[in-house]
Amino acid sequence: MTDTVTHQQEEDVPVEMLKSKVKPRLSWQGIFSLLMFFYMYLPILVLTFYSFNKSAYSAGWQGFTLNWYVKLFADSRVLKSLQNSLTVALVAVAVAAVVGTLMAVGLARYHFPGKALYRGIAYLPLIIPDIAMAVATLVFLAVIGTPLSLWTIVAAHVVFCLSYIAFVVSSRISGLDPHLEEAALDLGATPFQAFIRVLLPELMPAIIAGCLISFVLSMDDFLIASFTAGTGATTLPMEIFSRIRTGVKPDINALSVMLILGSGAIAFVAELVRYRSEQKRFK
Repeated sequence: MTDTVTHQQEEDVPVEMLKSKVKPRLSWQGIFSLLMFFYMYLPILVLTFYSFNKSAYSAGWQGFTLNWYVKLFADSRVLKSLQNSLTVALVAVAVAAVVGTLMAVGLARYHFPGKALYRGIAYLPLIIPDIAMAVATLVFLAVIGTPLSLWTIVAAHVVFCLSYIAFVVSSRISGLDPHLEEAALDLGATPFQAFIRVLLPELMPAIIAGCLISFVLSMDDFLIASFTAGTGATTLPMEIFSRIRTGVKPDINALSVMLILGSGAIAFVAELVRYRSEQKRFK
């Protein structure tokens, strides 16, 4: 009896639906997406392939080797520039996380004269070209008589990290219930306690995501760092640029692959934090 009913149900289903289940069609949208992904990531695949090239020059393939990765970790100049980049990124992101969060909360929760103008100015570094920001920062440092050093790079990076973190946190605040803090205040909490115990935990996923994005941007920055760096304050992108003037060698390929993997890992963590935050909100 059950087999008869199942057979009748299959006969009632249109033939087109059965064919679509058995043999899915590849649409032009899918083909276009595959071609675009291939176009985007083919240079990265070629870069990775030649990072294992035994030849001292990237033009010809002479065999597989891991020596360039071993040599990279023994290169004192690369390690020093990596240390400088990490110092700049960590300090700039730490300062921008505090100031950017407070700025986003102030713009979202309080009303004051010139708020719209201040909001536009706060997010202006997101759209200003890097070369313009680099020149403006250099001129400003020269006017106030500040000698260039590693900390002038930090100060310059705080500017655009601040805007990115404030933008991400503002997007998060716009989706929160504004009555949460009012309820905490009605229950006897001070404004500081309401911020620390109610608002800050809700904003923490956005703060972490904004910090991770800003960290990657700071590590990858070349223009602003090159304009504001002092003697001996060479960051990793500056070191890479100075080496590729004489030709791209496999050790630079290996370094680029490691930077891509590191940036991808950080982006994955940021997206995972955002996804989990969204899941908790809709539960």
